[in-house]
Amino acid sequence: MERIKRTCDFVEKITPLGGEKKSILNMQLGGNKLNAKAFSMMCSQFSIILNAGIPVARTCHLVAEKTGDKTLNRILNQVADDVEGGRSLSASFADRGGGLFPPTFVETVRAGEETGSVDKSFDTMHEHFDKINKLKKKLRSAMAYPLFVLVIAVIVVIVLMVKVVPTFTAMFEDLGGELPGITKLLIAISDFFRDYTLLLIAIGVLLYFVFRVYKNTEKGKLKVAEITRELPLAGPISILSSASQFASTMGTMLSAGLPMVRSLTITARTLSNYYVSKQVGKIAVKVEEGRPVGASLKEAGVMPDILVDMVTVGENTGEMEATLKTIANYYDVELDGAIASCVAKVEPAIMVGLAGIAGFVVVAIYMSMFSMYSMM
Repeated sequence: MERIKRTCDFVEKITPLGGEKKSILNMQLGGNKLNAKAFSMMCSQFSIILNAGIPVARTCHLVAEKTGDKTLNRILNQVADDVEGGRSLSASFADRGGGLFPPTFVETVRAGEETGSVDKSFDTMHEHFDKINKLKKKLRSAMAYPLFVLVIAVIVVIVLMVKVVPTFTAMFEDLGGELPGITKLLIAISDFFRDYTLLLIAIGVLLYFVFRVYKNTEKGKLKVAEITRELPLAGPISILSSASQFASTMGTMLSAGLPMVRSLTITARTLSNYYVSKQVGKIAVKVEEGRPVGASLKEAGVMPDILVDMVTVGENTGEMEATLKTIANYYDVELDGAIASCVAKVEPAIMVGLAGIAGFVVVAIYMSMFSMYSMM
């Protein structure tokens, strides 16, 4: 409206335009997935350029020119046009992002606009998301080798049972004679895999889709999230990850100037475990009613005792922000240790399992060979 008023004396009618019609010619290649690394770098660039005194709209254009991500480039140029037209930066990010931007980002930018410290808000977001990205990268890197070994083990077993064992079976049948029990068991397992491989694959795919459908329901998401916290190896990692996410996000929200209830609400939406997310959302309601944060966390029972005790201390001393940052660093270290411990246990277990299967096949074949030699 402000832009129109500068060029037109009277505005008779305003009609909202429909979205741009998509076609093969004007579609953005690469989809609308947000690149986490590019997004973190964008926050850093915003902080540096705004701190240098460059206007917000110009900053958006400059960052858009520097980013190599097509989705961010498109969004930033749209945001720049909105800001030039008088719209707030946070509202434009929320609208143009189409749900791509995390709620912590939009709310922190909004808080920065209200307090006049947008550059500091972007600096805070850079630290926050850079930390999250490094943690995810470390987790993927730690689990890459065990998953690779597991895939190789499955392929080796399938090849042994479908190709190698049937070849030896045909040789044994030509020679005749009574085969040892362990060899008969191996042949039976091999025949089962050979005859029902496609059926097993079909059943596996069906179960996967059934699981995905169930997981998309409210009850399913809650149940899967609860079970994840109880698993032998994944459970401790899930609990520590939730604690780290909670402390880091809450500390970031409070440092941005958001009130406690709003910070809890946003933090709940960012937690990866759905069960914990719902419980933290209930805590926000209790705090809004006047309940202490520490006591509400303890009643929920979804966070480790150390975190609950430290939050209580921070609440009583008025140092909640600093306390949460300290807790976040502590649980980051604990999470690294849990991941390393999990990998250290998974790798030998996979290797032992693979060695056991290979040993079973070798013993079964050699026992049958010894039996045949004794008959000659």
